[in-house]
Amino acid sequence: MKKGKKYLAAVKLVDKEKLYTINEAVELVKQTSTTKFDATVDVSFRLNVDPRQADQQIRGTLVLPHGNGKTKRVLVVTNSKLEEAKTAGADFFGGKEMLDKIKNENWFDFDVMVATPDMMGEIGKLGRVLGPKGLMPNPKAGTVTMDVAKALAEIKAGKVEYRVDKEANMHVSVGRVSFESDKLIDNIAALCARIVKVRPSVVKGTFIKNAVIHTTMGPSIHITFDGR
Repeated sequence: MKKGKKYLAAVKLVDKEKLYTINEAVELVKQTSTTKFDATVDVSFRLNVDPRQADQQIRGTLVLPHGNGKTKRVLVVTNSKLEEAKTAGADFFGGKEMLDKIKNENWFDFDVMVATPDMMGEIGKLGRVLGPKGLMPNPKAGTVTMDVAKALAEIKAGKVEYRVDKEANMHVSVGRVSFESDKLIDNIAALCARIVKVRPSVVKGTFIKNAVIHTTMGPSIHITFDGR
Protein backbone atom coordinates (compact mmCIF):
# COMPACT_ATOMS: atom_id res chain seq x y z
CA MET A 1 0.00 0.00 0.00
CA LYS A 2 1.34 3.41 -1.00
CA LYS A 3 2.00 5.72 1.94
CA GLY A 4 1.19 9.43 1.92
CA LYS A 5 3.75 12.24 2.17
CA LYS A 6 2.76 13.08 5.76
CA TYR A 7 3.24 9.49 6.89
CA LEU A 8 6.60 9.17 5.14
CA ALA A 9 7.75 12.42 6.76
CA ALA A 10 6.60 11.16 10.17
CA VAL A 11 8.45 7.86 9.75
CA LYS A 12 11.72 9.75 9.25
CA LEU A 13 11.38 11.16 12.78
CA VAL A 14 11.41 7.68 14.33
CA ASP A 15 14.59 5.67 14.87
CA LYS A 16 13.45 2.08 14.25
CA GLU A 17 16.49 0.70 16.06
CA LYS A 18 15.93 2.69 19.26
CA LEU A 19 13.93 1.74 22.33
CA TYR A 20 12.38 5.00 23.55
CA THR A 21 11.42 5.71 27.14
CA ILE A 22 7.71 6.33 27.70
CA ASN A 23 8.41 10.06 28.15
CA GLU A 24 10.36 10.25 24.89
CA ALA A 25 7.78 8.19 23.01
CA VAL A 26 4.88 10.39 24.11
CA GLU A 27 6.56 13.52 22.77
CA LEU A 28 7.37 11.72 19.52
CA VAL A 29 3.91 10.23 19.09
CA LYS A 30 2.45 13.74 19.18
CA GLN A 31 4.89 14.88 16.49
CA THR A 32 4.17 11.92 14.23
CA SER A 33 0.38 12.12 14.23
CA THR A 34 -0.63 12.56 10.59
CA THR A 35 -4.39 13.09 10.84
CA LYS A 36 -6.41 16.30 10.95
CA PHE A 37 -8.68 14.86 13.64
CA ASP A 38 -7.74 14.17 17.26
CA ALA A 39 -6.11 10.78 16.76
CA THR A 40 -6.27 7.95 19.26
CA VAL A 41 -3.04 6.89 20.97
CA ASP A 42 -2.69 3.12 21.30
CA VAL A 43 -0.20 0.81 22.98
CA SER A 44 0.38 -2.59 21.40
CA PHE A 45 2.20 -5.52 22.97
CA ARG A 46 3.61 -8.73 21.55
CA LEU A 47 3.65 -11.20 24.46
CA ASN A 48 5.51 -14.45 25.05
CA VAL A 49 2.39 -16.49 25.80
CA ASP A 50 0.41 -19.28 24.19
CA PRO A 51 -3.24 -18.10 24.29
CA ARG A 52 -4.38 -21.65 23.52
CA GLN A 53 -3.40 -22.59 27.08
CA ALA A 54 -5.95 -21.68 29.76
CA ASP A 55 -3.24 -20.55 32.19
CA GLN A 56 -1.77 -18.16 29.61
CA GLN A 57 -4.91 -16.32 28.59
CA ILE A 58 -4.63 -12.72 29.74
CA ARG A 59 -7.76 -10.64 30.14
CA GLY A 60 -8.85 -7.95 32.55
CA THR A 61 -9.77 -4.32 33.00
CA LEU A 62 -8.02 -1.19 34.18
CA VAL A 63 -9.32 2.27 35.04
CA LEU A 64 -6.80 4.59 33.42
CA PRO A 65 -5.77 7.55 35.63
CA HIS A 66 -7.03 10.05 33.05
CA GLY A 67 -9.43 7.99 30.93
CA ASN A 68 -8.79 7.39 27.25
CA GLY A 69 -10.86 10.20 25.76
CA LYS A 70 -13.64 7.95 24.54
CA THR A 71 -17.21 8.44 25.72
CA LYS A 72 -18.94 5.08 26.02
CA ARG A 73 -22.67 4.53 25.77
CA VAL A 74 -23.69 1.93 28.32
CA LEU A 75 -26.68 -0.41 28.20
CA VAL A 76 -27.66 -2.04 31.49
CA VAL A 77 -29.77 -5.20 31.19
CA THR A 78 -31.48 -5.98 34.47
CA ASN A 79 -34.82 -6.53 36.14
CA SER A 80 -33.77 -5.85 39.71
CA LYS A 81 -31.49 -2.80 39.34
CA LEU A 82 -33.40 -0.52 36.99
CA GLU A 83 -33.57 2.45 39.35
CA GLU A 84 -29.90 2.08 40.24
CA ALA A 85 -28.98 2.00 36.56
CA LYS A 86 -31.00 5.15 35.89
CA THR A 87 -29.55 7.03 38.85
CA ALA A 88 -25.99 5.96 38.03
CA GLY A 89 -26.22 7.38 34.52
CA ALA A 90 -26.85 4.43 32.22
CA ASP A 91 -27.52 5.58 28.66
CA PHE A 92 -30.03 2.76 28.18
CA PHE A 93 -31.52 0.29 30.65
CA GLY A 94 -34.23 -2.34 30.79
CA GLY A 95 -34.89 -6.06 30.93
CA LYS A 96 -35.69 -8.63 28.29
CA GLU A 97 -37.29 -5.96 26.09
CA MET A 98 -33.82 -4.52 25.43
CA LEU A 99 -32.62 -7.93 24.26
CA ASP A 100 -35.67 -8.24 22.01
CA LYS A 101 -34.81 -4.84 20.54
CA ILE A 102 -31.30 -6.08 19.72
CA LYS A 103 -32.63 -9.31 18.23
CA ASN A 104 -35.58 -7.95 16.27
CA GLU A 105 -34.35 -4.49 15.29
CA ASN A 106 -30.61 -5.16 14.98
CA TRP A 107 -30.13 -2.34 17.50
CA PHE A 108 -26.57 -1.63 18.62
CA ASP A 109 -26.53 2.03 19.69
CA PHE A 110 -24.32 1.24 22.69
CA ASP A 111 -20.65 0.48 23.31
CA VAL A 112 -20.79 -1.60 26.51
CA MET A 113 -23.41 -3.93 27.97
CA VAL A 114 -23.60 -4.36 31.74
CA ALA A 115 -25.86 -7.07 33.13
CA THR A 116 -26.93 -8.49 36.44
CA PRO A 117 -26.28 -12.26 36.80
CA ASP A 118 -29.98 -13.17 36.63
CA MET A 119 -30.14 -11.90 33.02
CA MET A 120 -27.24 -13.94 31.65
CA GLY A 121 -29.45 -16.87 30.70
CA GLU A 122 -31.39 -14.66 28.29
CA ILE A 123 -28.31 -12.76 27.13
CA GLY A 124 -26.54 -16.04 26.36
CA LYS A 125 -29.10 -16.69 23.63
CA LEU A 126 -27.66 -13.70 21.76
CA GLY A 127 -24.07 -14.87 22.15
CA ARG A 128 -23.55 -15.34 18.41
CA VAL A 129 -24.61 -11.75 17.83
CA LEU A 130 -22.99 -10.05 20.80
CA GLY A 131 -19.76 -12.07 20.89
CA PRO A 132 -18.29 -11.06 17.52
CA LYS A 133 -19.00 -7.40 18.33
CA GLY A 134 -17.23 -7.63 21.69
CA LEU A 135 -20.45 -6.76 23.53
CA MET A 136 -21.00 -9.93 25.54
CA PRO A 137 -20.95 -9.14 29.29
CA ASN A 138 -18.25 -10.99 31.20
CA PRO A 139 -17.47 -11.25 34.92
CA LYS A 140 -13.73 -10.83 34.25
CA ALA A 141 -14.45 -7.51 32.59
CA GLY A 142 -16.67 -6.42 35.47
CA THR A 143 -19.72 -6.20 33.24
CA VAL A 144 -21.66 -9.01 34.96
CA THR A 145 -22.34 -7.68 38.43
CA MET A 146 -24.95 -6.76 41.00
CA ASP A 147 -23.08 -3.52 41.71
CA VAL A 148 -24.38 -1.69 38.66
CA ALA A 149 -23.49 1.74 40.00
CA LYS A 150 -19.83 0.81 40.47
CA ALA A 151 -19.61 -0.75 37.01
CA LEU A 152 -21.08 2.36 35.41
CA ALA A 153 -18.81 4.69 37.37
CA GLU A 154 -15.70 2.79 36.27
CA ILE A 155 -16.73 2.62 32.63
CA LYS A 156 -17.56 6.32 32.50
CA ALA A 157 -14.28 7.13 34.27
CA GLY A 158 -12.30 5.48 31.49
CA LYS A 159 -12.08 1.79 32.26
CA VAL A 160 -10.45 -0.13 29.43
CA GLU A 161 -10.32 -3.84 28.76
CA TYR A 162 -7.08 -5.59 27.85
CA ARG A 163 -7.11 -9.01 26.25
CA VAL A 164 -4.50 -11.04 24.44
CA ASP A 165 -5.65 -12.25 21.02
CA LYS A 166 -5.00 -15.62 19.43
CA GLU A 167 -1.74 -14.32 17.96
CA ALA A 168 -0.47 -13.29 21.43
CA ASN A 169 -0.90 -9.59 20.65
CA MET A 170 -2.69 -6.98 22.74
CA HIS A 171 -3.91 -3.50 21.75
CA VAL A 172 -5.22 -0.87 24.17
CA SER A 173 -6.25 2.76 23.59
CA VAL A 174 -4.70 5.02 26.21
CA GLY A 175 -5.77 8.50 25.15
CA ARG A 176 -5.70 11.03 22.34
CA VAL A 177 -3.04 13.22 20.80
CA SER A 178 -4.66 16.29 22.41
CA PHE A 179 -4.01 14.90 25.91
CA GLU A 180 -1.35 16.68 27.92
CA SER A 181 1.90 14.73 27.81
CA ASP A 182 1.94 13.96 31.53
CA LYS A 183 -1.55 12.46 31.33
CA LEU A 184 -0.58 10.18 28.46
CA ILE A 185 2.56 9.19 30.35
CA ASP A 186 0.51 8.33 33.46
CA ASN A 187 -1.95 6.24 31.43
CA ILE A 188 0.76 4.34 29.55
CA ALA A 189 2.78 3.72 32.71
CA ALA A 190 -0.31 2.39 34.50
CA LEU A 191 -1.09 0.02 31.61
CA CYS A 192 2.48 -1.25 31.35
CA ALA A 193 2.62 -1.85 35.11
CA ARG A 194 -0.61 -3.85 34.94
CA ILE A 195 0.58 -6.01 32.04
CA VAL A 196 3.78 -6.82 33.91
CA LYS A 197 1.75 -7.66 37.02
CA VAL A 198 -0.51 -10.18 35.24
CA ARG A 199 2.39 -12.16 33.77
CA PRO A 200 1.46 -15.87 33.97
CA SER A 201 3.71 -17.77 36.37
CA VAL A 202 4.36 -20.47 33.74
CA VAL A 203 6.01 -18.01 31.33
CA LYS A 204 9.79 -18.25 31.34
CA GLY A 205 12.26 -15.75 29.91
CA THR A 206 11.19 -12.49 28.31
CA PHE A 207 7.48 -11.83 28.80
CA ILE A 208 7.01 -8.72 26.64
CA LYS A 209 8.70 -9.37 23.32
CA ASN A 210 7.77 -6.02 21.86
CA ALA A 211 5.86 -2.90 22.90
CA VAL A 212 5.02 0.09 20.72
CA ILE A 213 3.07 3.33 20.91
CA HIS A 214 1.30 4.59 17.82
CA THR A 215 -1.51 6.86 16.72
CA THR A 216 -4.30 6.33 14.22
CA MET A 217 -2.45 6.07 10.87
CA GLY A 218 0.85 7.02 12.53
CA PRO A 219 4.16 5.08 12.69
CA SER A 220 5.00 2.75 15.57
CA ILE A 221 7.46 3.86 18.25
CA HIS A 222 9.18 1.09 20.20
CA ILE A 223 9.28 1.62 23.96
CA THR A 224 11.13 0.20 26.93
CA PHE A 225 10.16 0.19 30.60
CA ASP A 226 11.06 -1.56 33.84
CA GLY A 227 9.73 -5.07 34.43
CA ARG A 228 9.85 -6.47 30.91
